Amino acid sequence: MDVRSLASYRLTKPELAVFVSGIASMGIEILAGRVIAPQFGSSIYTWGSIITVCLAALSLGYWQGGKRAETATNREMSWILFGTAIYIAVLIYGSDLFLTYTSTIPLGARYASLPAVTALFGPPTYLLGFISPYAAELSHKEGIGEASGHVYAVGTIGSILGSTLTTFVLIPEFSIEAISLLFGFLLVATAFALTLPDISRNTTGAAIVVSLLLVGSLVGSASAFDTRGDVIYQTQTDQQQLEIIDDGDTRTMRLDNARHSAMDLENPDRHVFEYTKYFNLPMVMTDDMDEVDNVLFIGGGGYTGPKEFENEYDVDVDVVEIDGEVTDAAEEYFGLEHGENMTSYEEDGRSFLEDAPDNEYDVIVLDAYKKEQVPFHLTTVEFMELVSDRLTDDGILLANVISGPSGSAGEFYRAQYKTADQVFPDTYSFRTSNSSNIQNIELVATNEETDFTQEDLQRRNDERDLPVDLEPAIDNYMDEPDTDGAPVLTDDHAPVDRLLDPMVGQRYIIEESEDSAGEQPQAAASVSARPATAASGV
Repeated sequence: MDVRSLASYRLTKPELAVFVSGIASMGIEILAGRVIAPQFGSSIYTWGSIITVCLAALSLGYWQGGKRAETATNREMSWILFGTAIYIAVLIYGSDLFLTYTSTIPLGARYASLPAVTALFGPPTYLLGFISPYAAELSHKEGIGEASGHVYAVGTIGSILGSTLTTFVLIPEFSIEAISLLFGFLLVATAFALTLPDISRNTTGAAIVVSLLLVGSLVGSASAFDTRGDVIYQTQTDQQQLEIIDDGDTRTMRLDNARHSAMDLENPDRHVFEYTKYFNLPMVMTDDMDEVDNVLFIGGGGYTGPKEFENEYDVDVDVVEIDGEVTDAAEEYFGLEHGENMTSYEEDGRSFLEDAPDNEYDVIVLDAYKKEQVPFHLTTVEFMELVSDRLTDDGILLANVISGPSGSAGEFYRAQYKTADQVFPDTYSFRTSNSSNIQNIELVATNEETDFTQEDLQRRNDERDLPVDLEPAIDNYMDEPDTDGAPVLTDDHAPVDRLLDPMVGQRYIIEESEDSAGEQPQAAASVSARPATAASGV
């Protein structure tokens, strides 16, 4: 077929059905990652579950559709598309309920998301699998090979378009519910078109009813009833779901439903999360605070740490935040103001360090880890060597690690400690909660030999004029962990997902600090460890 013929080519009704089913099936699969991530994270296991379920459902649909293809008609395909659109309405309305219920099923971390993925995305993908064998049966092409090859080529082109549009256009611009609604109406319109010009009352009625169900599912979505507080802003960024929520006097930034930053609206300078005070530890460990000139934060979030360093210390602050919309939200809702001493970069942290060989920092704060979504390339020996190279000779790295302090839930902490200790002369760690639960553990590594004792750090804290009292943090000084059996993480082998497995199902504690009146600390905020609760990029 030449270019002119291709340009004038019109899809037959069966080809149209295959083309649209390809768009919808692949679009739904891409969208599944965003739907599942707030509850189960976006680890390799989550994406493996999505791909496995969708392929299995399609295969089953192909098989069943092939068995029934001899009786296939355009009208029958239209009813399949209507049925798929109905299930999308169910998905819009009840996905949060599905996720909450299935998260209670006692499965290992690797398989935790399988029930939710199967319940939410198996049925619509299965139904769409019927379309290709039906279309092949109805094709005007001569021969089984030519008909099937043509149909699957058209379907694959639709899949390419669906994945491209969903990834690069729809998700960055629209909410998950709006995208699901778009797919639902696309299926309804296609189902209606398949019956033209002989439109029956049943078809018209089905199109109206399914359209009303789609609109009704959006209006009455279970997710509309939010118990977390007042959602004052939400969007789908290129990277994640971003929400700003006010609950009383506390404003929280949530990324994929994980708490990342918090601000007291009545007293913006207060540290809502206790562990954010620990970011000041490098200023105790450096020999001379006045010689600290350049600080880098990898992970911005609500910019709690960067703002404090800019305001309290006479330093230049660079912030690398991979999601530019997070920085925009920090400016709009968390009082971030970029002055002469602060510069933000929308880039991956490791890429930034690799592309800036002339940059040299006195302190680097690594605050880009999430609880179940740790970017492995920011954990390895090669990355630690890069960090060490970008630090001054007496520079200091502080990494905010979310892990258990001991036991099986501490596997990631011990591996990260051992990895850092391979590169840096001295490595220290500080727990942020007295409990044995999963918590924020601050890992501090120095580019020169320091040999600090707990008493040394307490004395320096007493002598220096710091914006916060670090005595509680120094009291949480931890002994060197037993790293026998812990792996050294490398670019070639960093089994981060496996190391995080034991944390699933365990409680995660974020200690909250004293309020502005100096009262006792609030009760520790805790959540199930299964949601990807994180505190990176504060």
